[in-house]
Amino acid sequence: MGQGSKMLSEMNDRSREVFRRVVEGYLASGDPVGSRTLTRHMTEKVSAATIRNVMQDLEYLGLLDSPHVSAGRIPTQLGLRMFVDGLLEVGTVSDEDRERIDATMGGNEHDVVSLLDRVGATLSSITHGASLVLSPKHEAPIRHIEFVSLGADRALVVLVFADGHVENRVFRPPPGQTASSMREAANFLNALVEGRTLADMRQTIGQEISRRRREIDALAHDLVQSGLAVWENPGEQSERLIVRGRANLLEGSTEAADFERIRTLFDDLERKRDIAEFLELAEEGEGVRIFIGSENKLFSLSGSSLVVSPYMNADRKIIGAIGVIGPTRLNYGRIVPIVDYTAQLVGRLVSDRGKG
Repeated sequence: MGQGSKMLSEMNDRSREVFRRVVEGYLASGDPVGSRTLTRHMTEKVSAATIRNVMQDLEYLGLLDSPHVSAGRIPTQLGLRMFVDGLLEVGTVSDEDRERIDATMGGNEHDVVSLLDRVGATLSSITHGASLVLSPKHEAPIRHIEFVSLGADRALVVLVFADGHVENRVFRPPPGQTASSMREAANFLNALVEGRTLADMRQTIGQEISRRRREIDALAHDLVQSGLAVWENPGEQSERLIVRGRANLLEGSTEAADFERIRTLFDDLERKRDIAEFLELAEEGEGVRIFIGSENKLFSLSGSSLVVSPYMNADRKIIGAIGVIGPTRLNYGRIVPIVDYTAQLVGRLVSDRGKG
């Protein structure tokens, strides 16, 4: 950032304007911007040859690139970073976008995940990118646990929390389970977990199972252990990430390289690897942050950009994050305020529901 600011301050007005117009043109169209196009929009009347010379200088500095033999230029990753840090004009959320975001917050259900799912769907629709929403960990006491058979090799474990929040996950139960063993396992757990949070339960439930093993038969015992394992495995962190709008990333892509980049991004999103880092990105600084191309350590292989903001609870503690991911030619000036507004709104709403 320091290097970019220095380069920007050392540019003359003409170079700065050529650079700004090339980046803005590229972000708007996705196409290289040529000298003849710029001659029609420059503040001062200059020839196409003069502009080409300026472009060559900017290319030498590593700020622009020529994707083809044509005279058109596109910004490099360094150029985009310098533009975002020094020249980006951030707008305000339009009335239409604000109304659409506000409308997602109108549900009365206590299930925060359903709310965040709606928020993510709306955010991806508005921005034409993929939305990422990291939901808060749920720390309310547990009121009830239930096991539901979905077939011979599939079952559902349902957790109902004291605040009305419900979570459920599909898992593979031990063989031979019956309706009776499922009821017995659930009754055994409910006698132990009421009033405890999930974190409390993890610390004590193993000891309780060993100590009170004679109270349940072998089938129910195995079900209790396998059902709880669903909540203890490393994938639990990834369950907190809600991804919506993947299809938006395919729009306008025709080249094989684009499809390969998007396929890599889809793979990353599907595996949801290192999702804890997604929250860490937001925690490194308050407000909206922009990661361009390889700066984005989560999705660097796909060369995508990520606009992300944390959201906080009433105690100003970061509890989740909201972001939009897409190609590097995102409309940053429009998306930054949308992400910021949505994150603040979600933080207030989650805090209010926590009080209820």
